[in-house]
Amino acid sequence: MSLLFVLIAMMMNPAAALAGSVGAVEIGDSDVTLRFDDLVAGASTFLLAGPDRIALDIAGAQPGRSTQGAGLVRAVRQGQKDAGTARIVLDLARPAVVTGARFAADGRSLTFHLRPVSADEFARVSRGPRTELQPPAGFRAKPPEKRYSVSVPIGKPKPSVALPRIEGPNNSRLPLVVIDAGHGGHDPGAISPHSGKREKDITLALARAIRDDLLASGRVRVALTRGDDRYLVLEERFGIARRLKADLFISIHADAAENQAANGASIYTLSEVASDREAARLAARENKANVINGVDLGAHSGDVSSILIDLTQRETMNVASDFARLLQREAGEAIKFRTNAHRFASFVVLKAPDTPSVLFETGFISNKEDAEFLASAAGQKKVARGVRDAVQIHFARQIAAR
Repeated sequence: MSLLFVLIAMMMNPAAALAGSVGAVEIGDSDVTLRFDDLVAGASTFLLAGPDRIALDIAGAQPGRSTQGAGLVRAVRQGQKDAGTARIVLDLARPAVVTGARFAADGRSLTFHLRPVSADEFARVSRGPRTELQPPAGFRAKPPEKRYSVSVPIGKPKPSVALPRIEGPNNSRLPLVVIDAGHGGHDPGAISPHSGKREKDITLALARAIRDDLLASGRVRVALTRGDDRYLVLEERFGIARRLKADLFISIHADAAENQAANGASIYTLSEVASDREAARLAARENKANVINGVDLGAHSGDVSSILIDLTQRETMNVASDFARLLQREAGEAIKFRTNAHRFASFVVLKAPDTPSVLFETGFISNKEDAEFLASAAGQKKVARGVRDAVQIHFARQIAAR
């Protein structure tokens, strides 16, 4: 069993400054043009079947606004694939493939044609490799170097852990949300310097409040990874969600910082590159929850693999990012969020490849006001209401998109 659980390699060379963003997505009957407000490093495109979509990753760019579709494109969605790449998804009205893709001579736009194809041909092409596109050499931004590269050895979920009870309507067609109360048992998490409140107790109370609000809606089913004060290895937490075939996994936490003035909530989704030093620090701290007295409880001899996340192959990462933005929007009136509240880091608990997962840092337990808010019944109710509203809209959008 390995004693080294987390390896964080920090590459100190500063990244090249990239200011490119997607200024517009122009949709014609069968032609599409992407316009950028500055140079980008390149692009790639690939197909996703069921429902049929075309995905484009723009290296060295930030996403713009999602727009309405036209012609063969039903809708256009944009999001941040990782810290240096924008992802554009074209939801298709009928199967079509990309042809004739080319950058303009100044590198400020990318144009391609959509050619209608049969469902069988679309499925065949979607199984092939992505198409790489490069701007003219003289108008190509340098891609950013990785400043925080995180590789985490993880083990498979232990099958001996009993699955929790699924609560709610007895209807397997309703979405299943798994709520994970962070820490527990011999792992108290952070401890408030003001009240002595422990993170594990606050997260459990919040998880129960969220469960109750979700169940009251009657629109989803809910399971808690832990309903009492018990310890779970990180892999067991997302392993429960995978074994239950959950549609959404939300891990609840409370942050802490040496600076007691730090306050506000944040939402993390998975990325191989941390969005900032603080995100890398937090991921390292939370991932060490498996290491007790120098023994890595999450490692399994013979089954351990070092995984460096490939977001390009995980559609669940996009769904998780969409939900993170939705959660901030719906809970923003009742909960104070930090600036740049949606962040990226390599949390072990978010590594389920087939379950959209977010880690919700509900506030700073080290801040007096945040700690009081999170420990109060009124504060927990506000957090629960925000999560409930975001969950309902999230699944309503998915149903409407089918």
